[in-house]
Amino acid sequence: MTLRSKNKKSGQLLTSHAASIIKDANRELKSPARRLLGQRILSLGGLALLSGCDLTSEKSVNTMLRRISFFNDDVQALLFDPNKMAPTYPESMITRPFPFNAYYDIDDVPEVDAGTYRLQLSGLVKGKRVWTLDELRAMPQESQITRHICIEGWSAIGHWGGVRFAEFLKRAGADLTAKYVALHCADNYWTSIDMPTALHAQTLLTLTYDGDVLPPKYGFPMKLRMPTKLGYKNPKHIVAISITNDYPGGYWENQGYNWFGGS
Repeated sequence: MTLRSKNKKSGQLLTSHAASIIKDANRELKSPARRLLGQRILSLGGLALLSGCDLTSEKSVNTMLRRISFFNDDVQALLFDPNKMAPTYPESMITRPFPFNAYYDIDDVPEVDAGTYRLQLSGLVKGKRVWTLDELRAMPQESQITRHICIEGWSAIGHWGGVRFAEFLKRAGADLTAKYVALHCADNYWTSIDMPTALHAQTLLTLTYDGDVLPPKYGFPMKLRMPTKLGYKNPKHIVAISITNDYPGGYWENQGYNWFGGS
């Protein structure tokens, strides 16, 4: 097979992934969440012009907001390029201290026992389903200095190290043709991503921060670092991963945040 035919086949697969994911999102995302999102972004007058809806009832407002949100997911999925790298930075530009951010106070950061910790895999996985920290640390390690962008309007540059997520999924025998990867955390947070993003070269199952063991405030025992996604798509304190073709949603996504969450 020539390089051109391989690239063409890869592009067709990603287009199929995107279309299927968008279809699931259109069916599953909740109306109240979309209403909240729209209220933050646009006036009713502007929404009426954009959507062509007669905004005289709650039902018509919800319909319009769903259309806009689905359009956003559609555009982001189509813009995503699995071969395009996010910018990287020199050590001199690292934000010190890197800010703590969560939906709870720093005093409520979960404490995870490294000795008893086990990462659980479920769903479309044919290989190893339980992993220890020592096993993950024994895999080839990479590092990146990338920018974390928060939906709240701030950003910070951090130094992350760990296992390339694509390599981990391959070692675990995950079905790489599945549509979704869902991630569940010790702090009861959860999110989900598309498989093309999971396989992106910069998507990292991080175990260290700035050369040291990942501190609890940054996600110990591990954080999924994706510089191609907004901060809320980068979960911390991961305890379980599921590979699935069923739309999984997420903590903030189910409350109105955009599902794709990047480009």
